[in-house]
Parts: sequence; C-alpha cells; structure tokens
Amino acid sequence: MQLKSLLAGSAMLALLAGCASGPMEQQQEEAATAQQNYQGSLPCRNCDGIDLDVTMVGEETSAAEERTFTLNATYRNHPQTPPDENYAGNWEVLTGTPSDPDATVYELTPNGDGQIYYFMRIDPSTLELIDPERRRFENGEMLQLKRQ
Repeated sequence: MQLKSLLAGSAMLALLAGCASGPMEQQQEEAATAQQNYQGSLPCRNCDGIDLDVTMVGEETSAAEERTFTLNATYRNHPQTPPDENYAGNWEVLTGTPSDPDATVYELTPNGDGQIYYFMRIDPSTLELIDPERRRFENGEMLQLKRQ
C-alpha cells in the first residue's frame, strides 16, 4: 500500500514539475526571439515619401550577435523609380544625445555596404531618425516610425 502511495506521489510530483517547466521554457524562448517592427513614411524631395520598415530582433541586454535588424526602404512615385533598398545587420544601444544625456539611441549598422542609421527612442512605441552626431532634425516629427 505504501509503495502505491509513493509511486502515485512521485508521478504527481513529476507531472507538476513538467507543467512548471513548460511555461518557463516558453518565456525564455520568447525572450530570446524578441522582435519589434517599426514603420513610417519619411519625407522625400523628389517623391511622395520613403516608406521605411525596420525590424529589430533581440533585446537591449542580448549579446551583440543576437541583436539583428532588417531595414527596407521603398520610394513612392519617384521619377527615376529607384529600386527598394534592403539592409540587414546588427544594432547597438547607445546612451545620450547632445540635448538629452539619458536618451536611448539605436545604431543600426548594415553588413557590407550601406549607411549606418541612428534612431532615438521617443517612447516605447516611437523611434525617430536622427543624424550621426545624435542630434534631432528640425522636422523630427516627420521622421518618426511607429511600432506595429
């Protein structure tokens, strides 16, 4: 009788332990593959706008090689119909701008050729394109991307 109770108790503990580790592993998996997508339309001198789509994978605390991004730019109604620009690479977290020493800035560095992009986090759902000196442009509101 005691053996049956012991086996039943052990089986119950094993079942509970299995249930307890499931959600934890799932949370760790989700954290490892965290992804944010931002979209917006930037002004364009010769066209109706540049549609920008930025996807950042990883967390600010992730290892550098785990922080990746893709950036796709599409020109709307440009007279020369340039091809879409597509970049992929890694992103870094920088702290501070000349006007705000506590600002969070993301530096997106493409693999191979391509310019480095700088985005300042305005709030959890908004990024703003800034210059390489980490200064905001005069028309900054027009350079913002919204989290999707």
